Amino acid sequence: MCKKNENKFPMKNLRIILMCLSFSLVFMQCNEDKIDGESLGNISGTIVVKGSNVPLENVKVSTNPASSVTFTGADGKFNISNIKTGDYSVQAELSGYITSFEGVSVIEDLTGAVAIEMSTSNANNEPPSIPNLVFPEDGATDLTFEVQFKWESTDTDANDELNYKFELRNGETNEIQLFETAQDTFYTVSNLKISTSYFWQVTVNDGTNGDVVSAVSQFKTIEAPNNPFYFVKTINGNSVIFSGNEDLSGSSDAEIDVDTFQLTSETTNSFRPRFNVGQQKVAFLRNVGGNTQLFTMDQDGTNSIQVSDAVPVNGFRLDEVDYCWALNGSKLYYPNFTKLQSVNPDGSGTAMIYETADGSLITEVEVSEFDNDLVLLKTNNLNGYNARVFTLRLSTGAEETVIAEGFSGAMGGIDITANADKVIYTRDISNSENSSYRQFQSRLFLYEFATGVSTALDTDAVTGKNDLDPKFSPDEGAIVFTRSSNNATAIPEIFKFKFDGVNNERQLFSAAKMPDWE
Repeated sequence: MCKKNENKFPMKNLRIILMCLSFSLVFMQCNEDKIDGESLGNISGTIVVKGSNVPLENVKVSTNPASSVTFTGADGKFNISNIKTGDYSVQAELSGYITSFEGVSVIEDLTGAVAIEMSTSNANNEPPSIPNLVFPEDGATDLTFEVQFKWESTDTDANDELNYKFELRNGETNEIQLFETAQDTFYTVSNLKISTSYFWQVTVNDGTNGDVVSAVSQFKTIEAPNNPFYFVKTINGNSVIFSGNEDLSGSSDAEIDVDTFQLTSETTNSFRPRFNVGQQKVAFLRNVGGNTQLFTMDQDGTNSIQVSDAVPVNGFRLDEVDYCWALNGSKLYYPNFTKLQSVNPDGSGTAMIYETADGSLITEVEVSEFDNDLVLLKTNNLNGYNARVFTLRLSTGAEETVIAEGFSGAMGGIDITANADKVIYTRDISNSENSSYRQFQSRLFLYEFATGVSTALDTDAVTGKNDLDPKFSPDEGAIVFTRSSNNATAIPEIFKFKFDGVNNERQLFSAAKMPDWE
């Protein structure tokens, strides 16, 4: 009986054991959640086109490390939820665009924001067309020293911005000039060399693809003509120097404007050309800043240099002021108010060689070829009147011969022969003296030293016309001069007058003035 009670397991103890096991399992389960649990967050963002910020739809969005894949909506937005915390690279893919990446950090229970810009893929962006060189055409000849180059190129991608580079190579020296023209399809180059072959090429870039290069085109500039006349035309409000020739056929309908050749740029104001045979240079006046300076250049318009500087050319009305070559081209004489200045053609040796005693302004100067001590001057008062034309002996400063004085009205346009036996000048026989220095009836007069008499030349000038700025021909058998109506807007013309009296007058150049003939 007693043994039977000892072997029996009490029910109360079993329940205690089961309860302990249950608590152990719960405790183990709690410890397992703390060790293996995950912290989660979210990523949201917007994807747009780079530059325009237009939202991109249906962009495939993925991450690295990998998570779920999603796509953007019509507003370019996307969202990736319940992603493990950590650092991610968000990848955006869309056909026609370059795959883009952006980094983002995911923090527990927070949303990391990201914005991605996508650029168009080269695979779908066509390069621009090969530039077509429009002007000058390949093989063109006789181009002047200033050329406006023109080309064209197209691009099927409307949003592309085309930028151009223009390369010009001198075929004689191999010197290369490179010009960036931005979006312009034209470019003007000045100071090209005469009788020179050039090669040019254009490169275009759309900012996406590589450079597209045109073919190489060749042209040649004009051969410099051996023209005996120099004169001025007005272009775009500036005085521009030209050279030209004459029709020697002798016909009654002789051609005008023969072989006209532009020597100076339309962008500068250049006037009063004077050629010297010994130097083979053309001197001229040019506005520089607020002054008027002496320059020289070659007969073809190249190699221009400034001669005067600290003492500029100055006096009454700069369009009336004139200067001259002297001492066989080794000097230039020019006015500076009451003073007569001398300067070497290279710009050195500036010196005052004469000053008026009465304070009158020196407006024009000329010299005879065979008497280096003799100069011909025209002076006037501050209003341009009370004019005098006379010769002066430089060595003594003494006046030698008075050609014209005591007349009312304007005078000017002086020149003297090589032997100093004749002087040509103009005088307004209307005797008008007005505040605008307007001349009404300027005529040509020839003074002969042998007789001391001035004679009016029998030109074809009619009432309302002015004859101005005469210059002797190299053989002194003729003169060249300007004829113009006396109104302010008149267009001048250049005529030749022969002294032999047979068909003695004819037009040489249209819309031209300030002639020189050497």
